[in-house]
Amino acid sequence: MQAAPGDDGDEGMGVKDEDDDEDGDEEEDDYYIDAAGRYLPVASPAPPPMSPAAGGGGGRRVRAREEKERTKLRERQRRAITGRILAGLRQHGNYNLRVRADINEVVAALAREAGWVVLPDGTTFPSSSATHSQHPNKLMVAAAPPATPLALPTSPAHPLRGVAPVAALPISHRPAAASLRSSSLLSAPRAAAAAACPADVPDEDSPLLAVPVPMDPADDALAKQVADAAPPRPPPERDFAGTPYVPVYVMLPLGVVNVSGEVVDADELVGQLRVLKAAGVDGVMVDCWWGNVEAHRPQEYNWTGYKRLFQMIRELKLKLQVVMSFHECGGNVGDDVSIPLPHWVTEIGRSNPDIYFTDRAGRRNTECLSWGIDKERVLQGRTAVEVYFDFMRSFRVEFDEYFEDGIISEIEIGLGACGELRYPSYPAKHGWKYPGIGEFQCYDRYLQKQLRKAAEARGHTIWARGPDNAGHYNSEPNLTGFFCDGGDYDSYYGRFFLNWYSQVLVDHADRVLMLARLAFEGSNIAVKVSGVHWWYKTASHAAELTAGFYNPCNRDGYAPIVAVLKKHDAALNFTCVELRTMDQHEVYPEAFADPEGLVWQVLNAAWDAGIQVASENALPCYDREGFNKILENAKPRNDPDGRHLLGFTYLRLSNVLFERPNFFEFERFVKRMHGEAVLDLQV
Repeated sequence: MQAAPGDDGDEGMGVKDEDDDEDGDEEEDDYYIDAAGRYLPVASPAPPPMSPAAGGGGGRRVRAREEKERTKLRERQRRAITGRILAGLRQHGNYNLRVRADINEVVAALAREAGWVVLPDGTTFPSSSATHSQHPNKLMVAAAPPATPLALPTSPAHPLRGVAPVAALPISHRPAAASLRSSSLLSAPRAAAAAACPADVPDEDSPLLAVPVPMDPADDALAKQVADAAPPRPPPERDFAGTPYVPVYVMLPLGVVNVSGEVVDADELVGQLRVLKAAGVDGVMVDCWWGNVEAHRPQEYNWTGYKRLFQMIRELKLKLQVVMSFHECGGNVGDDVSIPLPHWVTEIGRSNPDIYFTDRAGRRNTECLSWGIDKERVLQGRTAVEVYFDFMRSFRVEFDEYFEDGIISEIEIGLGACGELRYPSYPAKHGWKYPGIGEFQCYDRYLQKQLRKAAEARGHTIWARGPDNAGHYNSEPNLTGFFCDGGDYDSYYGRFFLNWYSQVLVDHADRVLMLARLAFEGSNIAVKVSGVHWWYKTASHAAELTAGFYNPCNRDGYAPIVAVLKKHDAALNFTCVELRTMDQHEVYPEAFADPEGLVWQVLNAAWDAGIQVASENALPCYDREGFNKILENAKPRNDPDGRHLLGFTYLRLSNVLFERPNFFEFERFVKRMHGEAVLDLQV
């Protein structure tokens, strides 16, 4: 008798027998296949007729057995269809599915083929990197779906160009793994598909095949055994030989020049610069601190330390990127020295603290000056933008020969906190911790005056206030009335306030860049924009909103910034290009971060507008995976226009970088950025 699917033949067809335990306790009946391919039970002897005295119990038992047989038949037919699907995917689609794969693994494989990322717990979102679509055979197992999948919105807003589709969904509307069981991903099996597995299907024990990740905490021990027994192979690397040359710069230590105008540890620095030059590094980036140069009195500039430093760099034939740093150093991630604002400015701040950004509770942030005084003559007769212009013009005059000789390749204009174009919305000094949403910084009297004028011009004076339900620095969006799904951020008042708040940022950039273009006429200038990637996969993008980027799911908040950079022929320098969304999800799943989606949006917004884009890493990076991620962003695969980064700046020169394994990886990375071949490529 021919074995029916679900018996010994199940494993051959690659079907996971989900009812083995249930069926094993019952007596198995034989089945045959009719001409139409249907499974029918072999006729068994008719039961003896029931006597009238027996009542209807015998008839019910017969009907119960017939229903059980029909149920078993339906299950075998279902498994037969699944077997044909698996066989077809393995044979024709080159999917490395396990022999006893279940439907979740099929859905996960098809989702990745469609360009999605499927995490081990079933969380699914679109990939922003081309590498996912280039390696469809890399298996990632989807876990069982939750018992009650979250509902999708009935009429979701269409995300704008440059905004990842699933990133535009509110938290409560993010698709669960079960939602991938849609007709758009799963096609009906072909009626004529062969049920037998191809002969070249890898064995179940093959290390190339993934093992389902147990979701039950009780199975942690099993998960560890599996991981120890079959460690994952490193992903294949892309060959960048022959690709465009992308210059690599290295940031020098923040305190390389001290307030006394001296180069710190000059001999050691020269030795390190020689090593960088030998490794192929193109140049270095240096912060020129306003607090060091114009420290004591207005318009008295001390460039002595920077002149000596620049001479050392020129003798080594390295290029220079110089940052006009109009902010203080200290109190932020990576700050290892303290360089306050000029002493004469802080003296003004003691009597007029409204020159600083201020939060709702009245706490002042002395990291940089409020944009509310850009046109207010409160700095001993000068406005803030006049102070910035005088500083830049003095630098241009003092280092004219470095511009003429091409040693200085770029000037980066500091426009806010950390030298980035953003509000100081997440200061560690005020208790912020990742991934808090931050707070709006518009409560100094100068910005409040501008807000009142904007509200009066709109005809709604009641809107002359900041949100009173936006939480605090470490809140989560859905725990606030302003940022939650359907919250006030998308109300008439919310849209008015966020438009005004973000426009203040754009106007500040416009004013300072106009003067920077005058001071550095004919030179390359750039602006750094921070990568606020946490809460990116929520509807409101709360952390971006408080930082001044009006970028919720239904609006492209970076288009106005790109437009003002294009107006002044400035390049965009964007951070966090080394971060991977999956890593962020593993370490901080509650942050709903998506650095890859954010990088994809911002880089494409800039490239579409026709401006140059450079980048830097947000956190220290020494591993090959991080460098490979930077390379993929620097030179996107299969870009029809051949677009690539203008340059990359590595954060930061330190003794850790020169440790043998770290520097080996860094030197290898530099060669690949330059389009050179490496011998140890992982293929």
